[in-house]
Amino acid sequence: MLMRRISRRSGVAALIALVTFSAWGEQSSAQPYPAKPVRIVVALAAGGGVDTSARIVAQKLTEAWGQQIVVDNRPGAGGTIASEMVARAAPDGYMLLMDSSAFAITPSLYKLAYDPVKDFTPVMQIVLSPHLLVVHPSVPVHSVKELIVFARSHPNQLLWSSSGNGSPQHLALELFKMMTGVKIVHVPYKGTAPSINDLIGGRVSLTAASVVSTMPQIKAGRLRAIAVLSSQRSQAVPQFPSVAEAGVPGYEVDVWYGLFAPAGTPKGVVTRLYEEIARNLAQPELKERMYGLGLDPAGMPPDRFASYVQAEIVKWAKVVKAAGAKSE
Repeated sequence: MLMRRISRRSGVAALIALVTFSAWGEQSSAQPYPAKPVRIVVALAAGGGVDTSARIVAQKLTEAWGQQIVVDNRPGAGGTIASEMVARAAPDGYMLLMDSSAFAITPSLYKLAYDPVKDFTPVMQIVLSPHLLVVHPSVPVHSVKELIVFARSHPNQLLWSSSGNGSPQHLALELFKMMTGVKIVHVPYKGTAPSINDLIGGRVSLTAASVVSTMPQIKAGRLRAIAVLSSQRSQAVPQFPSVAEAGVPGYEVDVWYGLFAPAGTPKGVVTRLYEEIARNLAQPELKERMYGLGLDPAGMPPDRFASYVQAEIVKWAKVVKAAGAKSE
């Protein structure tokens, strides 16, 4: 009987010791995020707006956390190479994806090896990249309403360029055509630069492109801007009305850059990333830097961004189908 009591006490003591040791082990092994370098995989080439934004974010996080935040450019296939890479990564916050609104368009253009909704945890919409609707100075229009009237009276005579089939710029003007009923002819190029160069040369009549790409030409008088495509006026170029404000109610094309983590990333990690980036975006000096780059700080939080991305996927699927757009 005595031996049973001793054995039982020993067993209880051993169990308490095991639980205590396990709890101590968990506590000692849990390190605050980030405990090692973080990699931000950028879906586009170096030098563009997405890359520039990612490098600004990386610099600020490195300064705040004392851990190296590395930017890794993996362009190609409409951003799907980078997206698949991050979708397959461990959900621990050490590999993230920085992509543009093309993230919401590719599901309608490519056969994907990942699910853009189920395989990702949206962290935040970081900035908006306002795009301008611009025309060659020879086109006799100075507003959205005048463009619509002129295009309707000259069907299929205006040529509009884009940076490529299935690009956000292409679909932005397809949506414009759908909502206004104008008949204008699409001329796709392999990139923004050749698209704008031919517009400056008068070989096409109009295009939609970022503030960064167009403002130098607008200031030089080589192009004329008539509106921004975004849902409201841009803080970067507040002098231009939105297309909706200028005559096409409901028109809205927000070109955005956002951060994503693999699905299953701990909520605490996502929250820490969001709060630190949002804190930096709220700083006046960083805002001014973004405005100078033709970007509008956004800071949309994780839950709202997740719903927004899903709505964007649905929206652009309808436009792609109606336009018969194909990837290049």
